[in-house]
Amino acid sequence: MKRLLLHSLIVLVVYLHSIRTSPANGRSNYLEDTLHNHNANVDHRNEPNRHHDEHDRDHPKGDTDNRDNVYGIGFGIADITGPAVEINMMGYAHFGQDGGGIHTRLYSRASIVVDGLGNRICYVNVDLCGAPQLAKTLVIERLHLALGSRIYTHENLLISATHTHSGPGGYFQYFLYIITTEGFNKQSFYAIVDGIVESILKAHKSIKSGRIYYNKGDLLDASANRSPASYALNPKEERERYEYNTDKTMYMLKFTDLQNNPLGMINWFAVHCVSMNNSNHLVSSDNKGYAAIKFESNFNGYKNVGKGPFVAIFSQANEGDSTSNTREPICINTGEKCDRITSTCGGKNEYCVSFGPGRDMFESTEIIGHRQYRKATELFQLAERRVSGPIAFIYQNINMTKRLVTLEDGTEVKTCSAALGHSFAAGTTDGEGDSHFTQGTTAGKESKLFDAIRNLLKTPSQESVECQKPKAILLPVGEMTVPFRWTAEIIPTQILQIGDVVIVALPGEFTTMSGRRIRNDVMQMFRHHRLKKEVILAGLANTYTNYVTTFEEYQLQRYEGGSTLFGAYTLDAYREQYKYLTKKLIEKERIPFGEQLPNFLEQEFSLKPGVFFDHPQSGHEFGDVLIQPLTSYTPEQTVEVKFIGANPRNNLRTDRSYLTVERFYDSVWEVIATDGHWETMFKWERKNIILGTSEVTIVWNIPKNCTKGVYRIRYFGDGKSFLGKITSFTGTTQSFHVE
Repeated sequence: MKRLLLHSLIVLVVYLHSIRTSPANGRSNYLEDTLHNHNANVDHRNEPNRHHDEHDRDHPKGDTDNRDNVYGIGFGIADITGPAVEINMMGYAHFGQDGGGIHTRLYSRASIVVDGLGNRICYVNVDLCGAPQLAKTLVIERLHLALGSRIYTHENLLISATHTHSGPGGYFQYFLYIITTEGFNKQSFYAIVDGIVESILKAHKSIKSGRIYYNKGDLLDASANRSPASYALNPKEERERYEYNTDKTMYMLKFTDLQNNPLGMINWFAVHCVSMNNSNHLVSSDNKGYAAIKFESNFNGYKNVGKGPFVAIFSQANEGDSTSNTREPICINTGEKCDRITSTCGGKNEYCVSFGPGRDMFESTEIIGHRQYRKATELFQLAERRVSGPIAFIYQNINMTKRLVTLEDGTEVKTCSAALGHSFAAGTTDGEGDSHFTQGTTAGKESKLFDAIRNLLKTPSQESVECQKPKAILLPVGEMTVPFRWTAEIIPTQILQIGDVVIVALPGEFTTMSGRRIRNDVMQMFRHHRLKKEVILAGLANTYTNYVTTFEEYQLQRYEGGSTLFGAYTLDAYREQYKYLTKKLIEKERIPFGEQLPNFLEQEFSLKPGVFFDHPQSGHEFGDVLIQPLTSYTPEQTVEVKFIGANPRNNLRTDRSYLTVERFYDSVWEVIATDGHWETMFKWERKNIILGTSEVTIVWNIPKNCTKGVYRIRYFGDGKSFLGKITSFTGTTQSFHVE
C-alpha cells in the first residue's frame, strides 16, 4: 500500500501536467456487423411498461401467467479475455503481477428468460473480478441500437462477476481500481463490452420455449471462512441458526426445451476465486471457470470450449469472507498458527498464508472447481421442481453517501462518505498486502507515518473520521475527486423474479452473515404477503463497491471491515433498500430510477504505452520453432515447445486462439485443443524491449484419456513493424506421437 500511495502521487502529478492518453490497441469493429444484421430484422416499438407491458415475438405460447411452466429461454457465450500480457491483473492490486499469457480464456455467459406476457430478464455472468458499471451502461446502449430501446435495460439486465483475480485489469472507471494498471485500458474495457453484447445477442437469437427446474444442496468441502474472528462477533442466537460459518448451499436453475433437452444451467455458490494466487501471471477464470468449462464440455464436446450451444454459469454469491483456500492459515516461516485477529506472524502479515487443497495453485484450482462441478452435476441430474409464475424485476440507483437509515429499534443513523481503512492495506491470508499494515487496526492504533503520506493526497474530514469509527481511515476515497471519483457513490440495486425464484443483485462482496440477513429480509417480506419464494443472492452485481460486513463484524476491522466503504451501517442501508424493493415488487408499483449513473469515459487516461514494435531475434523469422517436441509421449506427460514470438496485444484473437494442438486424422489436421482449454498454457516473454524481441512457450499437459495418434502444435501471432503495420504469422512444430 505504501507503494500504491506513492504511485498514486506520481500518477496524479503526471495527469495534472496534461499527459495525453495513450492510444488503444483494441478492436475497431465493435460488433457493427452483428448490430447491423439485428437492426435489419427488429421491430422498434414504443417503450413498454417497466414490468408487464413488453410484448414481442419471442415470448412462449401458453398461459400468460405461466401456469403451464413454459418460458422462452435463450443462452449465449462470448470471449472477453482482452490483453493477455503486460497489463496488471485485477484483484490482488499487486504491482508486478502483470499478465504473461493465458491458461484459460475469460467468457461472458448470458441467459434470457421470457414469460407468456413477454416480460423478460437477462442474467449475465462474466469471468471478471467485478462487474464494471460503465460497461453495463455501454452494453445497454449497444443493445438499444440492435434491438430497440426497451428490450434490455438497466432494470431487467443483471451482470454478475465470478471474482477471478487472474484477468487483465484497467476496465473500471473509478480511479482506485486502475492505479495498478497505470490507468484505464481501452483494450480490456472494450473486449468486455463487446463480449457481453455478443453473448446477449446470441442468447436473444436462440430463444425457444422450455422449462426451468430448481434445486439446491450443500457443498461442504469447497470453502472456508477467512475471518472467523469477525464472524464470531455476530449475535450468538443468530449464529446458532446456522451450522456453518460460510454459506455452503449451492442454488441451481436447470433449463430445458419442451422435449427435455438441456439448454443451460445457472448455479450460485459463495466462494472466492482466489485459488490462483498473486504469483500467477497467466489469465485464468479460476475455480468457477474450470467448473463451467468442464460442465459445458459434457454437452458441447471437449473441443468446443467457449462455443456453446449449452452454457453453464457458475455464479458468485455472498463470498466476502469465504475463501477457496481451505487449509487453515499458517506462518510459512515457522509452521505455527497465525494470530487469529491480525493474521500476522511475529507482527508480519506476509508470513501468514492460507493454501488450497492442492500441491500448487493449479491443482487447487482444479480441485475446488471440480467440487463445484460435481455438486452442480448432482443437482442438475436430480432437479425435478418446476419453476412457475411470471417474470418481474425492479431496480433503483441509490446514493450510499450519508444516507439516513432507520434501524429496527427506531434509531436513526447514517452511512458515511466512502473510506478505506488501514486494515484494507494489510490484505488477507489469500493475498498479503504491505508489511507495514495489519488486520484489526482500529482508530487510534494506526501508523501516523502513513496518515502523513495519506494527507499528501487527501486529509479526511473530521465528519468522516467520526462517522467511520472504529475504522482508522487510510484513504478517504469518497472525498477524493482528482482526477475523478475514486470509488462509486451512486449504487445500482436490483431484484429479478422468475416465478417463485427471486434473485437479489448484491453490488459488492457481502460477507456470509451480511448476505444471510439480506436473504432473510427478502424472504420475510414475501412471507408477510403470504408468498413463498426461493431467494438467491447474486454477488458482485452491476458495479463494484468493495465489501459489506455486518455492524458487529465491522467493529473488529479485519480486511473485510476495513474495506466496507460506507461505514458501520452500510449493511443496514442495503437491508432497508432491499426491503423497499421487495415491497414495491410485490405490489407491482413503479418506482423512480434514481440518480443517473456517472460516465467518466471521456476523462479516463492511461500511462501504459502501447506496443512499440516487434522484431524477431537475429537469424530467425516470426514463428520459428526454438524448441521442438520430443518424438513421442504418453498420456499425462507434458509437451513444451518454444517459438519466436510477437506481442499478443497486437491482436487479442478474440473467439480464436494463440495456439492449437492438432491431431492428424483421416488425412487432415484436426484441432483438439486451444488456449481456452485447461490442459494448455500460452506463455509470452519479452526478451529485449529495445530490440522488440520476444519468445512464446506453449505447454500441453496431455490428458489421461488422450487418443493415440500423430500430433503437432501451432502458434498464431501478429508482429508489429517499426512503422506500425501489423502482420499475422504462424509457427508449426514437427509432428510427434502420443502412444
